[in-house]
Amino acid sequence: MKTDLNDLTQAIIQDPANRTYTQRSVKPLFSVDPQAEILIVGQAPGIKAEKTQKMWNDASGQRLRQWMGVSSAQFYCATKIAILPLDFYYPGRGKSGDLPPRMDFAAKWHPQLWHFLPNIKLTLLVGSYAQRFYLQQPSSTKLTLTVKNYQKYLPKYFPLVHPSPLNYGWLKKNPWFEEQVVPDLQRRIKMILK
Repeated sequence: MKTDLNDLTQAIIQDPANRTYTQRSVKPLFSVDPQAEILIVGQAPGIKAEKTQKMWNDASGQRLRQWMGVSSAQFYCATKIAILPLDFYYPGRGKSGDLPPRMDFAAKWHPQLWHFLPNIKLTLLVGSYAQRFYLQQPSSTKLTLTVKNYQKYLPKYFPLVHPSPLNYGWLKKNPWFEEQVVPDLQRRIKMILK
């Protein structure tokens, strides 16, 4: 266990599993601060995030901030909101969107980074990959059921559908999400950030 965040970051960069990224001077994307009280766990940075070195820097991020009821300044304030993707590097493009995060990445690095997050009051699990990992769910678990039954996982976790434009159809089929779940999310976040 690394006791210094800079040392841990260097260990991530120097990990042979990340060699192809390091050779291209791509830095791992995550944000942790001991003061943060909210944690966002998503799948992996997109290509735009990799190029700009700014997570959730796309249409998905805009929608996530709307759901949370926070400004861009609040969202990117590391002392308020931490961000830990399941993989800190863009995994590449697949047939219907980005490839999934590497399976063993979060298991290797998240427990070590939690050492630097002693004040987290609420963890947003954005998308099925984050929910399967943190809630220890089998791959057959339906995201809709998990999100619909979000109160079962409170107060520690708040499962959300991924805000990707690819999920706009899901949002239309499930109006209860923006009618009931989003207002509760905003209320809880407002209470934490006050």
